[in-house]
Amino acid sequence: MRATSARSANSLVGTLCAVSIRPTSELCDLARLALTELVADVVRHTPDRRAAVLMTRRPDGRGVRVEVTDTRPRPPLSTAVDELAEDGRGELLVDAVTDRWGWTPLPDRPGKTVWFECDVSKEFGE
Repeated sequence: MRATSARSANSLVGTLCAVSIRPTSELCDLARLALTELVADVVRHTPDRRAAVLMTRRPDGRGVRVEVTDTRPRPPLSTAVDELAEDGRGELLVDAVTDRWGWTPLPDRPGKTVWFECDVSKEFGE
C-alpha cells in the first residue's frame, strides 16, 4: 500500500455507497472514516503495507460490512492509550463510529481480518 491508499479506500467506499445506499448518507461518511483509519493502520504497522479491502451490503440490507485483511498477525489494540500519545486511538475511533467491529486471525497464513459494520438505523437515529 502506498500513502495514498487511504484516499483510494475512501473513494471506493463513496462509490460503493452511492451504488448500494445513498451518496450523501451519514452511514457512508462513518464507513469512510472507519476504513481510512484501518488502512492507515496497515500503512503504519504492517511491514509489507499490503491489505485487501472488501465492502459488502449486509445480507438484511440494513447497512454495510467492511473487511480489511492484512499480513500482520498481531491483533488490533483495544485498550486505553495515554492521552498524550501521538497514536493508538484508531480502534477507539472505529468503535465510536461503527455499530460493531472485531477481528479474526487468518486460518491459513499469518495475518488477520479486521471488520466493522455500520447500520442504516444509525443514520436515522432509530
